[in-house]
Amino acid sequence: MKQGDLVTRKSYGGDVVFKIHEFRQQQAILRGVELRLLADAPIRDLVMAPQIDPLETVGAMRPKWLEAMRRSGGAGAAPQAQSDGWQNTEQPAESSKPRPAYFELPGKVLHLDGDPNYLRKCMVLYNELRVPADGYYVGEANMADALYRLLPQLQPDIVVITGHDGLLKQRERTYGDITQLTSYKNSHNFVNAVRVARQFEKNRDALTIVAGACQSHFEALMQAGANYASSPARVLIHALDPLCVAAKVAFTPIKDTVNIVDVIGLTHSGLEGLGGIESRGSYRRGVPRIEYVSRK
Repeated sequence: MKQGDLVTRKSYGGDVVFKIHEFRQQQAILRGVELRLLADAPIRDLVMAPQIDPLETVGAMRPKWLEAMRRSGGAGAAPQAQSDGWQNTEQPAESSKPRPAYFELPGKVLHLDGDPNYLRKCMVLYNELRVPADGYYVGEANMADALYRLLPQLQPDIVVITGHDGLLKQRERTYGDITQLTSYKNSHNFVNAVRVARQFEKNRDALTIVAGACQSHFEALMQAGANYASSPARVLIHALDPLCVAAKVAFTPIKDTVNIVDVIGLTHSGLEGLGGIESRGSYRRGVPRIEYVSRK
């Protein structure tokens, strides 16, 4: 076995496919391939898995919620116009003069990810969903410092703080006190990053924070200032779950609050994996829409 190989763990019945991140003596440090889980295991416990990385497969990890969000106007499509006179057309409404066409300003995302492969896939999907996003691969321990530098520079509406996490084992398959941050691999790093972001912008409607990974300390992340966090039931979450929430916030109008149950219901892990508080969307419309014509 070598670094980068895909493996499963015999002691867990091969339930999760991991990529070997590095070796430390007789232990291997593992990162989930589709789940945001960080784990370690004795080398003797590992079994080689088919060496087909889902992240490298055409159409792989395509979220099931993608089309659902488009149909609902949640991302990649403008929200349904209400009875406020806005119309995305230049045709006259019946018995009234023509309305101007509007332009769209979805919320801007700053996405910090502790996994470069997940980050790459997320950036492809942000682009597909037409969500403006800046993405940075940052180790979980360095996320607080990165946000201290990036937030004033980029001025995002939404911050995603994610990577890999997991409960630490004290004995074989026995975990410590889940109320303590010391029982988690990276929750303390995510909490520090959330605190920096919330110090930068205290208003939870001006800066929406989505934080956490597999089995993260949900209560600590919410207390630190997150709008949405994982994982209420300490379950594993899918690699794209944080993006799903961020995209929905980006295309929810600022006058509306995001329907928490609906958006989390779209994620792979559901309410066991993600929770949050009532928060306003970040989508704005403006007029007039200008068609730029290149001049020769």
